[in-house]
Amino acid sequence: MNLGRTRFETELLTRPDDIDMNQHVHSSRYLDYVLAARFDQMERCYKFSMGDFIRAGFGWVVRTAHMEFKRPIEIERILIRTWIEEIARTDVRVHFEIVKQKNGKVSCDGWFLYTMTNLATGRAEPIPDWIAGKFAI
Repeated sequence: MNLGRTRFETELLTRPDDIDMNQHVHSSRYLDYVLAARFDQMERCYKFSMGDFIRAGFGWVVRTAHMEFKRPIEIERILIRTWIEEIARTDVRVHFEIVKQKNGKVSCDGWFLYTMTNLATGRAEPIPDWIAGKFAI
C-alpha cells in the first residue's frame, strides 16, 4: 500500500507533575505524550476515532517503542508530530518527533510499532484494507 506519510501535529502543555527529580519531564511521560497525540490525531486527522476503532472490535497495543532523547523538556508547550511510516500485516510503524514549541528543536524522536488486536480474542489481527486505507494518507 502506498503511504502518504503525512505528518500531523498535536500541541500539549507539560504539567508540573510531569517533572522529575532532575527538574525536567520524566522519560516515561514521553510515551504518554505520543499516545495522547495519536488518540487526538486518529479522530481529528484520520477521521476515525479510537472510539470508532473500538466499536469495530479492534484495539492497538504497543509492541515496540524506540525513543532517542536529545534535549530535556521542562514545563512548556510542545508539539508531537507523528506519521505512519509502514503498514504491515498486523502492525503499523508510527514515527514521531516531540518538538519544543518555543524554539522548534527536537527533544525526542523515534518510532512505535503498534499491533492491531481483535478485542474479542485479544490476539493480533490482520489489518483490513478499509482500515489501512484510512491511515495511508
